[in-house]
Amino acid sequence: MSESLDVNVALGPRSYHISVVSNQFAQFADTLETWMNQSPAYRNALADGSKTALIITDRNLATLHTAQIENSLKSKDWKFETAIIEPGEKSKSLEVISGLYDKLVAMKADRQTVLIAVGGGVTGDAAGFVAATYVRGLPFVQVPTSLLAHVDSSVGGKVGVNHPQAKNLIGAFYQPLGVFIDTSTLETLPVRDYRSGLAEVVKYGVILDSRFFHYLEQNVAELNQRDPDVLRNVIARSCELKAEVVEQDEHERSGLRAILNYGHTFAHAFEALCGYGELMHGEAVSIGMIYASYLAEKLDLISHQETERQIQLLETLGLPVLLPKGTRLDADQIIDRMKLDKKTVGGKLRFVLPTSLGRVEVFKEIPESLVREVLDELAPPAASDGDFQI
Repeated sequence: MSESLDVNVALGPRSYHISVVSNQFAQFADTLETWMNQSPAYRNALADGSKTALIITDRNLATLHTAQIENSLKSKDWKFETAIIEPGEKSKSLEVISGLYDKLVAMKADRQTVLIAVGGGVTGDAAGFVAATYVRGLPFVQVPTSLLAHVDSSVGGKVGVNHPQAKNLIGAFYQPLGVFIDTSTLETLPVRDYRSGLAEVVKYGVILDSRFFHYLEQNVAELNQRDPDVLRNVIARSCELKAEVVEQDEHERSGLRAILNYGHTFAHAFEALCGYGELMHGEAVSIGMIYASYLAEKLDLISHQETERQIQLLETLGLPVLLPKGTRLDADQIIDRMKLDKKTVGGKLRFVLPTSLGRVEVFKEIPESLVREVLDELAPPAASDGDFQI
């Protein structure tokens, strides 16, 4: 059996564990029951034998990883049903949520019924929102299946759905009972999706842990080969680092949690202006981190060598560090879009910028002229026939 790594998210009565394993889906039900026994609110469900669950998954995973979760629950005599939603952001809608409520009503679900989310960030967000709101709270377990969900969306308790006018406008902070991460899910993940998750991993090294950044540099080959031993270490450390931030700023009130958005001010603008789907989120974050690092250089916060280390690591992991050739984005367009960013206050741009590898700070009122310099200097090469253009 492979080594199991355990990460504790210390939030007082809302504390929980993240279990990082490889090829251990058969042990899922045992892990779930251990977590329930550790919780005064839910151990009675095991004692009286009322072990019921609703699995929420997407159509792509219904016969893959979800089947393994179902088999594990059957082995421990759980009663469960499975609800299948469509993959993609359209499932983060109140219409889909209402259908999941109907499923719970039909099951006669109560506050001991466990919701199990098997999938990426969309499934976790939607299932978590259902758990937070149905009968004012159901126990909820995350089984993330993408690297991005492993190291980001499954940790921290953000759940929610989209409004027609904006993403994630309706939501809550609702912590899970636990997070079960099995690296075997990454074996079938498409290469672009896998690399997209690696961008967030690199981000943790830049913002919080220079030794972790060095570890990533030393294990590029293993990461590109999806080596399970290295992946367990990388995922567990990424979760630890995010947990440290969440523990200090669970509800995003102190501003500390903003450091997790390194590269995102540029990235969100690039995603929106290129058209959602043209750049994957992690690809946009990878590019955005380099733009932010160049901006930090102009402010004399870091050296060019520290920017180059980021470029080298991202490129060897197969990630882009510049916008695609032929992308036509005007600096005014990008800056106007940045002003819609949630970190902007009073129309003044704020950026998360590195002051060294392993440390970042939030900087307010960055001169637009410096931002424009970075955008102009890093503008992609001119388009030729057949290149993507805006």
